[in-house]
Amino acid sequence: MPRTVEHARLESRSARTRLKRGRQPHWQVLVPGGRWHIGWQCWKGDPAGRWVMRRYIGGDKYRVTSLGLADDDVPADGVRVLSFEQAVSKANALIDTPASKVHRLTVRQALAHYVEHKRVLGQPVGDVLSRGAAHILPPLGDLVVSELTAEALRRWLSNMAGGPAQTRPKAGKPKFRPAPAGDEEVRKRRASANRVLTMLKAALNHAFDEGHVTNRDAWGRKLKPYRDVERARVHYLTVAQAERLINACDAEFRGLVRAGLETGCRYGELTRTECADLNPDSDTLHIRRSKAGPGRHVVLTPEGAAFFKRHCAGRGAHERMFRHANGVEWKRSEQARPMREACKRARITPAIGFHQMRHTYASLCVMNGMPLMVVAKNLGHKDTGMVEKFYGHMAPSFVADAIRAGAPRFNVQADKKVVPLQK
Repeated sequence: MPRTVEHARLESRSARTRLKRGRQPHWQVLVPGGRWHIGWQCWKGDPAGRWVMRRYIGGDKYRVTSLGLADDDVPADGVRVLSFEQAVSKANALIDTPASKVHRLTVRQALAHYVEHKRVLGQPVGDVLSRGAAHILPPLGDLVVSELTAEALRRWLSNMAGGPAQTRPKAGKPKFRPAPAGDEEVRKRRASANRVLTMLKAALNHAFDEGHVTNRDAWGRKLKPYRDVERARVHYLTVAQAERLINACDAEFRGLVRAGLETGCRYGELTRTECADLNPDSDTLHIRRSKAGPGRHVVLTPEGAAFFKRHCAGRGAHERMFRHANGVEWKRSEQARPMREACKRARITPAIGFHQMRHTYASLCVMNGMPLMVVAKNLGHKDTGMVEKFYGHMAPSFVADAIRAGAPRFNVQADKKVVPLQK
């Protein structure tokens, strides 16, 4: 049976100012019998609350519907901002509407709204679309957002982390790698699951901010990502290996690899770059759009600036800076095969991906003593958090110098009778 609620005074603004603000709404019975309630919810620090309605569906559970903003700080307009009387009228209209006709936002719709929101802001959506289609929509797409539970989402996250990774689907059919076995494979799957969870939470939080749902406990503080799975070992090239790799690349691919090593830019950032993005006066490269959204100006070394000037000499301002030999632009993931071939010719084992150019740039900068904030700015990070996480241990430090200078030496002589076995 529905629980009895304490009647709250919601009719006037002055009465609502005396109510406690927080996650839980304050309720009034809307229809005798206690199955329908109208509520006012206002988070701490917000100038205005919102009107919500709930209906008892059995098993001590309610279905909550958002009605609109409350007229706490701006006059009601009857559409987006509602007075108490207007909220009651809208709630009664929903009660009279058959349940099948009441709009109930699904996860599929919430993800579509979020993708459109990112497009309006000019942010990339490719990763959200691909990961969402593979991991979010098949198990969760048809579920109603307001009916999600933390237990169901934890089960989804666990199944995704424990299952085999997908390869890029061909002819619409996904293929799967073997299930994770060793500790490193398990860590990678959990890290990948965390990234998908972040996308799902962003979409659901956007639905909450837009007023489609009134409670986000299911995916908020109750749903935690896997811990300590992002601390992967960073693979980077030495200067000698980088030189061998550049020389081993095909002519049309060599410029892209050199640009990645000179700037630390991502493959997608470089393939979208035009010749006009090079500023020969300030020796900077303008990245118009990055993974995080806003662009940045990458400062070049004199050698890097000379390389870009030679590469762009005599070409049109709006011509793509990097293209195939036949003039066709580089497409997504076309770098994988030439990278493998170049690594094989350069005797780099195991073979690395193009993103390791970014790791190489950052690692060598940090080991040469460049301040972490400067490295983060050139890479396009908002702060030094990511740089400290992945490259901070490479930076010259007082602790490391003090230990190497003051730690005890035991003067143990190597046993000359012990000879290492040859393979």
